[in-house]
Amino acid sequence: MPKIDTSPSRSGESIPDPNRWKALVFIALAQLMVVLDATIVNIALPSAQQDLGISDANRQWVITAYALAFGGLLLFGGRLADLWGRKRTFVVGLVGFAAASALGGAATSEAMMLGSRALQGLFGALLAPAALSLLAVTFTDVKERAKAFGIFGAIAGGGGAVGLILGGFLTEYLNWRWTFFVNIPFAVVAALGAYLFIREPAGSRNRSPLDIPGVVLSTLGLVSLVYGFTRAEGDGWLAGSTLGLFAAAVVLLAAFVAVEARVKHPLLPLRVLLERNRGGVYLSLGLAVISMFGLFLFLTYYLQIVKGYSPVMTGFAFLPMIAGMITGSTQIGARLMTRVPPRLLMGPGFLVAALGMLLLTQLEIGSSYAGLILPAQLLLGLGMGTAFMPAMSLATHGVEARDAGVASAMVNTSQQVGGAIGTALLNTIAASATTAYVAANAAGATNEQLLQAQAMVHGYASAIWWAVGILVVSAAIALTLITTGRPGTTTVGSGTGDGEGVEDEVRIPVVAH
Repeated sequence: MPKIDTSPSRSGESIPDPNRWKALVFIALAQLMVVLDATIVNIALPSAQQDLGISDANRQWVITAYALAFGGLLLFGGRLADLWGRKRTFVVGLVGFAAASALGGAATSEAMMLGSRALQGLFGALLAPAALSLLAVTFTDVKERAKAFGIFGAIAGGGGAVGLILGGFLTEYLNWRWTFFVNIPFAVVAALGAYLFIREPAGSRNRSPLDIPGVVLSTLGLVSLVYGFTRAEGDGWLAGSTLGLFAAAVVLLAAFVAVEARVKHPLLPLRVLLERNRGGVYLSLGLAVISMFGLFLFLTYYLQIVKGYSPVMTGFAFLPMIAGMITGSTQIGARLMTRVPPRLLMGPGFLVAALGMLLLTQLEIGSSYAGLILPAQLLLGLGMGTAFMPAMSLATHGVEARDAGVASAMVNTSQQVGGAIGTALLNTIAASATTAYVAANAAGATNEQLLQAQAMVHGYASAIWWAVGILVVSAAIALTLITTGRPGTTTVGSGTGDGEGVEDEVRIPVVAH
């Protein structure tokens, strides 16, 4: 195919890649595959556990093995994308993810299953930051960038719920192995599309030597943090193993920051992390994901155990949230992003989501799906979709092209760590509230099964109150820390991405080539 000329034009704007919208299709497809995998396996887990003879004590490792590899290696994956080239890393990630999925689908033992999940996490850590950074360097026009990130944000936000639907269908009508095999056609199509249509702008790589101490410290620190929250869910927050993992995470991550401040070519340049707009995105998005993961968990259990929904019915019950996210991202966020400052989308978006979550604090055994759960999901989806879109775009706000991969990796890291925290924290809160409810009401109960169901729903509602508060904090952080103006304006300063300088109404490419 002819080589795309990405050199600057006379006006200073880089010439757009004519295949950029085709490239977006395959970038979005790859992102959908990664997000789907986060929830699709949850639906299949009971069947896979029975077939492979996985013990109850070890079944959590089917989820944890993926989370540890993915969360621990994201920064490394983002840096490799900057070093190797984002297209190459993207394709390698796709091929590796497909191979790991085939291994998982063909698993005949517990060890084979857990190994495949760890490999999926490893290649996902290459794929996810490469996809987002490709988007950042491909779409430099303000309006086109808003549309592209609107689509990407809708997929990132709603893909998990789609996974519940697809997982339910595959598990119920085929078998659990297809929840792994389904990734293969996704990956093959996305890899072929990437080869044909994705063109990475010239001069955007970071060819500095790899920061090995940074890789080791960040990987071990993030693995300790994610695993600490995973252990807290089962062992308790004050267990020696839990506290030991948290202490190790603090020491390792503090050492990582100290190293990054001193080495010549850091894995994560602190300029990426400390710029207030990007920092505000990472923090607010990570907190919001805590609430999202908790909601998926509680609503899935509520609908299946309390309401008696099948896996397929449960998946369809999440459709209003998907519709809300798509609408919020593509029709609200993308349309308004070029007209209002991002904080005025993210802050109100998180508050609308908090309002939807607030409705769910009223959950009872006999709650109506149409009267309570549906409107709550619509509000939650609209709010999250509206907030996610500018958040994804701002992840590379003012960043130098050579840092696009690692800046993108930080968004995925904040979401992955937020998901681990959300699952452990909110589940622990729900379990404690459930136990307390049973203890307080056992004496007067005449129907033990009814009491257990009431206690379960009370536990979910108690945890959702915490989720409401976390979303309000996310909104406050977005409104306070994110100060950049409309995407049509940019801060012209030192070029270091520190946010200092004089704001001019100058339209320049987001990434200079």
